[in-house]
Amino acid sequence: MARIMFIVASDFEDSEFRVPFDQVKQAGHEAVIVSSKAGKQLKGKKGKETITSEKAAAEVSADDFDALVIPGGYSPDHLRMDEDVVNLVQEFSSQDKPIAAICHAGWMLAEADIADGRTVTSWPSIKKDLMNAGANWVDREVVEDGNLITSRKPDDLPAFCKALLRQIDEGIAPRIGKAAGMEAERPSMH
Repeated sequence: MARIMFIVASDFEDSEFRVPFDQVKQAGHEAVIVSSKAGKQLKGKKGKETITSEKAAAEVSADDFDALVIPGGYSPDHLRMDEDVVNLVQEFSSQDKPIAAICHAGWMLAEADIADGRTVTSWPSIKKDLMNAGANWVDREVVEDGNLITSRKPDDLPAFCKALLRQIDEGIAPRIGKAAGMEAERPSMH
């Protein structure tokens, strides 16, 4: 059984939390909700979900977990202002553990300075933010570049969850090399 950390703040995208959370638990793994404070009620941006954080980011370490999930919505924008949360993301990255970020969660990858040189996808409105952070941005339902798993939107959740569960069970994906990164979209020079 693996332990999976979900870092969440209010205004998360309801399905981007609920679907991976349920699938991780159905696969027999432990799912732990972490936020800036423990015991805090967090509301989804669509109002369908209200969850309670179990741990504060300052109380936990990547050492105690096998993977990290970052749901989208406005939650990652709130969380990237919390140094403890950003440090956790950096810990998962330095330990080469799976980090699954969907939709606007790419903001956290940029803030933690772990997108540089990586191939990722996201919600299109943060494409430029990720490119400015040094990432190669592509428009695909799921991208696995080593331990980074990224997807664009709720419609991509089946592929996103499949990639996450595969990396938990079988280990991280290969890194995407420079040749593969050539297909990344680049800003137009016009």
